[in-house]
Amino acid sequence: MIMLIVLAGCGKRVEDSEQVSPEEKIVIKFSHVVAENTPKGLAAQRFAALVKERTNGRVEVQVFPNSTLYKDGEEIQALQSGTVQMIAPTTSKLSGLFPQWQVFDLPYAFQDEDTVHRAMDGYIGTQLYQGLSLHKMKALAFWDNGFKQMTNSQRPLIHPVDFQGLTFRVMINSNVLKRQFEKLNAHPVEVSFDDLYRALECQEVDGGENTMSNICSKNLYKVQPYLTISNHGYMGYVVITNSDFWSSLPEDVRSLLEKTLLEVTHWEREQASIMNQKDLQQIISSGNVQVHYQSEAEKKEWEEILKPIYDEFRNVIGEALLRNVEDLKTG
Repeated sequence: MIMLIVLAGCGKRVEDSEQVSPEEKIVIKFSHVVAENTPKGLAAQRFAALVKERTNGRVEVQVFPNSTLYKDGEEIQALQSGTVQMIAPTTSKLSGLFPQWQVFDLPYAFQDEDTVHRAMDGYIGTQLYQGLSLHKMKALAFWDNGFKQMTNSQRPLIHPVDFQGLTFRVMINSNVLKRQFEKLNAHPVEVSFDDLYRALECQEVDGGENTMSNICSKNLYKVQPYLTISNHGYMGYVVITNSDFWSSLPEDVRSLLEKTLLEVTHWEREQASIMNQKDLQQIISSGNVQVHYQSEAEKKEWEEILKPIYDEFRNVIGEALLRNVEDLKTG
């Protein structure tokens, strides 16, 4: 018999093909980049607490928020190497390896969260998840953050011309997001999420796009006096594990983790909606921000400018995925 040794603290085994024995404690390191008081942060904590309770401590999910372990762009490599066992990056950050995920960065692609969920439960989700499996990654859940709004430090953003000459932070890996701001005659700059507040405070960039929960939890509104409620783009998270690690787990543990994640996912989606509304009210109450709600006429102006992006990325994202997005809009 060959003795198996568990590598201390990393949750990975020397022999990936062998399963964890019933006596062994299983440690799952869950790394993410946002604050604890966000939909993702709270859901990760809830998942960890429920798993600990339901396994009587046999499985321990250690949550590392706020980029304490890995920053934007580092998480995926850490997962593939087995240094962490779970991550929950935004869809945009998967685009470096999987350009098709940029379908979620297309402006005005989804009218509400319901449409996003139908997309991920249908053809779009199936195709995107299959791509992950080719790189030793397995998607376990899809969590909401919400729809993005525009902020900046210079002036109200009402018409496309208002973006002229401004500099905007964009998430890493998404050429669609870069083109979005270029179409608006603004200059996009990649900035990691953990460095965003500093970049805005020092005016290295004028503005950005984010969800209300992120704008509030990271205090971005304190250095961004202009906010446009545009709902122009969606931000969601994919909860991912290393497929070798996942297959090494006993079947009963995998089943419990899947059921718990499903339960937490329903809870997380409800919380995301509640928190975004609550955080908007907190920002309004602060008196620091001038808020503009985009009208239907203004939305059409923005859409007209941004519409060519769909054709520019048709070959990158794929005709079938884009057609499915259009079907969801009309369906």
